[in-house]
Amino acid sequence: MYKQLIRPVLFSFDPEKVHHFTFSFLRFSQKMPFVKSILKSKFDVTHPALEREVFGLKFKNPVGLAAGFDKDAKLYKELSNLGFGFIEIGTLTPKAQPGNPKKRLFRLKADQAIINRMGFNNGGVVEAVERLKKNTDVLIGGNIGKNKVTPNEEAVEDYKICFDALFDYVDYFVVNVSSPNTPNLRALQDKEPLTLLLRTLMEKNSQKPSQKPILLKIAPDLTDEQLLDIIDIVSETKIDGVIATNTTIGRDDLQSEANLVKETGGLSGKPLTKRSTEVIRFLAEKSNKAFPIIGVGGIHSAKDALDKLDAGADLVQLYTGFIYEGPQLIKDINKAIIARS
Repeated sequence: MYKQLIRPVLFSFDPEKVHHFTFSFLRFSQKMPFVKSILKSKFDVTHPALEREVFGLKFKNPVGLAAGFDKDAKLYKELSNLGFGFIEIGTLTPKAQPGNPKKRLFRLKADQAIINRMGFNNGGVVEAVERLKKNTDVLIGGNIGKNKVTPNEEAVEDYKICFDALFDYVDYFVVNVSSPNTPNLRALQDKEPLTLLLRTLMEKNSQKPSQKPILLKIAPDLTDEQLLDIIDIVSETKIDGVIATNTTIGRDDLQSEANLVKETGGLSGKPLTKRSTEVIRFLAEKSNKAFPIIGVGGIHSAKDALDKLDAGADLVQLYTGFIYEGPQLIKDINKAIIARS
């Protein structure tokens, strides 16, 4: 129904406006108990074969929503009713910021892809915390970053602010240094600044009465040498895992119109399927599966998700595939996992 009836209508309008409309619709509709009940009965799949324990957390199923969709923790409860096992909010920054100028979100329909240059638009971490205080049953990841105006040499302070503010209200943290849409942010993936950042957060973590898992989200555009550095950094800093991967700045072999392909920003969706799986396999094999991996990038079918799990991912996340395929994709993946258990 989604792909045949709903998606064609939604895709006829500006993607950012559709995003806000969808949020409003899901929030309003699920205020009616029978709608929530229908959604859960249609999409939520429960089975022992789906349950996972990863970095000390218990997941009801391994399919999560990637960061960037519910940036400000406005819809995590409603989205969890569509069958997700966990929701990652953010990227959040210490201060609210509008992000990059519009238009900044583009559909590449011929490639089943999206280009975005949103630029960490969010209402600030304090505002998100107020919403998260109401959470009682959704497993939440907190994706954190730095404000655009914060120079890289002061970036650690931004991450510390977000870490402290969110600590009591999320189940795990994701350090985002891999978005291509904040100037110079990816320079923080270099070994020296990244090691300093992660060690600082791990030290803060150790001072808490109980610790929260800290993960690093990496770009798909890293070379093999840089990926080996990531393995070393994870080992040295003793963070809990890696999310592979963020969006790509690559534009190889796209079929969409030239005016869309040339748009700057991060590319997500089907063109990323193969590369993100390659990165997962490389990290898993070269590290001898020394740390958990959340696989994300170009999952548009149950097979895509299974391929990432087979490559070494412990959990998977959806974003663009969710937009193109709808919530049925979550159910399809979970049913496929059960079928081969």
